[in-house]
Amino acid sequence: MDLSDKDIRSAVRSQLATDLNCSPGDFDSDGFVFSEAKENPGRRPFPRGERHFEMVTTGSAVVVSATPDILPYLRGQLIGKNRDDAFSMPFVYGTGVCFLPDNPCPLPTPDGIEITVLERDHILKLYGLYQRTDFPNAIQHDAAHPRPDVLATLATVDGKTAGMAGASADCETLWQIGIDVRPEYRDRNIAAALTNRLAIEILERGKIPYYGTALSNIASQRVAHRAGFKPAWACAYRGRFDDVLTEPTG
Repeated sequence: MDLSDKDIRSAVRSQLATDLNCSPGDFDSDGFVFSEAKENPGRRPFPRGERHFEMVTTGSAVVVSATPDILPYLRGQLIGKNRDDAFSMPFVYGTGVCFLPDNPCPLPTPDGIEITVLERDHILKLYGLYQRTDFPNAIQHDAAHPRPDVLATLATVDGKTAGMAGASADCETLWQIGIDVRPEYRDRNIAAALTNRLAIEILERGKIPYYGTALSNIASQRVAHRAGFKPAWACAYRGRFDDVLTEPTG
């Protein structure tokens, strides 16, 4: 299935709106949009504590979603600030940037590397072969995970596993890519090749691949760019509120 850039952006904003309990059009407005966090059907099942804070921008408005006990505080702190100020506030920690495909073209397979595409049934068999510390970003190591592993690309060198990129079905439309390459095989463009191949496989299945990483992880962001992705939204997904709340935040 061919997904246009417009189709992808529309689907992503609809999903973000579900996650943050706002309207898709809110991301194109000005200033701040404040919304009470809710367990909307279809939201990406990332864990939330009793108190929840999340902040997202796609380049225009900043949408702030939080539980009712901290929402007034956030409103008071952010009104009058600009977008850059918001992501630099003292209560923010845990920031990331997410990437979407930018019409990725197939990358050449690095010399000496063999890449194999793995479906879910094969991925499940890998759980018994590797420890949780092996490929922690590529696969969940949990058959009952709420964001199940659905597709992967595996790189081998002389029969030995060099790296893996895995896709988790975070929701009906968005499949998130995680990547791990063993230290001895790095600096050979394996990460970009695995990510690129996996993204193309996901698009061919009519789903939208996305790639998320910490704002400070420059190496990971370089992989995203080489693999044919472009930055699409920034997020703050955790906050510190101990100075204004007597109980710890989730």
